[in-house]
Amino acid sequence: MSHPSELDARIVDDVADALIYSDRAGTITRWNRASTTLFGFSADEVLGQNLDLIIPEHLRAAHWKGFEAALATGAMKLAGRPTLTRALHKSGRKLYIEMTFALVRDAGGAVVGSVAMARDVTERVERERAARLAQNS
Repeated sequence: MSHPSELDARIVDDVADALIYSDRAGTITRWNRASTTLFGFSADEVLGQNLDLIIPEHLRAAHWKGFEAALATGAMKLAGRPTLTRALHKSGRKLYIEMTFALVRDAGGAVVGSVAMARDVTERVERERAARLAQNS
């Protein structure tokens, strides 16, 4: 059995969904391979950068309001339920992604950051939209 932190790092890197961890300031400190595939940025490009890198401008105010509220109260409105939102690809293309969020606490229970898991659902959303438009025309 390998050292737990080595194993943890491999698990994080090998899961199919994008996994992004940010500290309380919104600075990205974990970025797995699936995040690179989804968003187009390498870990070297994003580590130490702000989450705004992948949040479309029109959603930033709402994101930070929710982020700050979650840090302050220690509770998230969505409580692990997936939410459909938009995200930015490195190319500038907007994606539809399904995300789940969780607060991360230290051993004493203090919130130290937030982790998000994301998957690309752009094709599904566009397919559903096309089907709705076809029905209504």
